[in-house]
Amino acid sequence: MTPPGSSCSVMFGKGFTSAAPGSLQGTFLVVDDLEAARARLIRQGVNVSEVFHFENDLLTLGTTRRVPGPDPKGRSYFSFAAFSDPDGNGWLLQEIKTRFPGRGLSLDLATMTALLRETEERHGEYEPTAPKHHWSEWYAAYIVARVQGLVPEAAAKAGALRIESGPGQIK
Repeated sequence: MTPPGSSCSVMFGKGFTSAAPGSLQGTFLVVDDLEAARARLIRQGVNVSEVFHFENDLLTLGTTRRVPGPDPKGRSYFSFAAFSDPDGNGWLLQEIKTRFPGRGLSLDLATMTALLRETEERHGEYEPTAPKHHWSEWYAAYIVARVQGLVPEAAAKAGALRIESGPGQIK
């Protein structure tokens, strides 16, 4: 199963592992909207916990140190919900709306709009001194680098390298 927009897949079914049913605990499923993910699972008949955060930001397995409600500071990475699958394996939903630097970008509409504007600005700085090229080659390299977690300066270098190495030379 690959969630929409995700580059990560989760495999379910018989014969994938020799682990005993229910022995897998604490596997994370990252979502950008915890309440929406909870609501969707609940509509599908899954018994999902209320949203919680951990006391003193110390993640633990099990239910100890869980504090009811989302992270009081509204931070990404610190709000959770939990559920078990039919085999008894335990899963944690973790809300990440904004990724830490170097961990890539969430590509919601607002983030993509801001990224395209940033890309346009950076390309504008590069364009006057660049060899002849189509803007899409530079944009593509820049955006891929930013989504992979590079800072704007490093992404700009990736765009320039793409142009200066010739299309098709860098992936």
